[in-house]
Amino acid sequence: MERTHIAFFGRRNAGKSSLVNRFTSQDLSIVSDVKGTTTDPVRKTMELLPLGPVVIIDTPGIDDEGDLGELRVKRSSRIIDETDIAILVVDLAVGIHKDEWDLIDVFEERKIPYLIAFNKSDISVSANFALPPKGVLVSALTGEGIEELKERAAVIIKSRKSRPLVADLVSSKDLVVLVVPIDKSAPKDRLILPQQMVIRDLLEVGAIPVVTRDTELAATLAKIPAPRLVIT
Repeated sequence: MERTHIAFFGRRNAGKSSLVNRFTSQDLSIVSDVKGTTTDPVRKTMELLPLGPVVIIDTPGIDDEGDLGELRVKRSSRIIDETDIAILVVDLAVGIHKDEWDLIDVFEERKIPYLIAFNKSDISVSANFALPPKGVLVSALTGEGIEELKERAAVIIKSRKSRPLVADLVSSKDLVVLVVPIDKSAPKDRLILPQQMVIRDLLEVGAIPVVTRDTELAATLAKIPAPRLVIT
């Protein structure tokens, strides 16, 4: 079953890990007043209403410092590659910092759906505060806004599942080469689910998938007309 990867990002002590625990109703992440408690991405596979099957990922703070901190930030950046929905946790009392604006730019550039969870809403909200369209007021302490955050994420999941994987990139009768490595890490006697899903998506639009190993890719391309797309 395809699981939506929901990753939580934010600066240290924005309450990110506390919010993850409240969001999942589990003690998924260690919570501490000490900055940088989350040192490595933490993953949890679960069924979560109203979201369905998901993988929740808590990441180290994007403002971590020092040599180790830099490594942690790089690990957080790599998580973006597997993120379907990003939730940026911002300390409401501090507002959006440059680090967070930079991360928002990355989400938008890579077309990753995101929400901004303005945490600590149990503390007074400034009368001048204007909630952006993607923003949700939440409190990891009281649970305020958590259900709304889940509902907003569920709407994104529903819209994502209505989109084709690759069928919008090709037309009927287009030739598409799928490169499938067969090595020790590959499951024996079967294709993995993403490979099956791409093949089905291409067949439904009338495209012609050609499946080959990476070791035979050059020979395959030499024997067939120029493909519309090669997927590795």
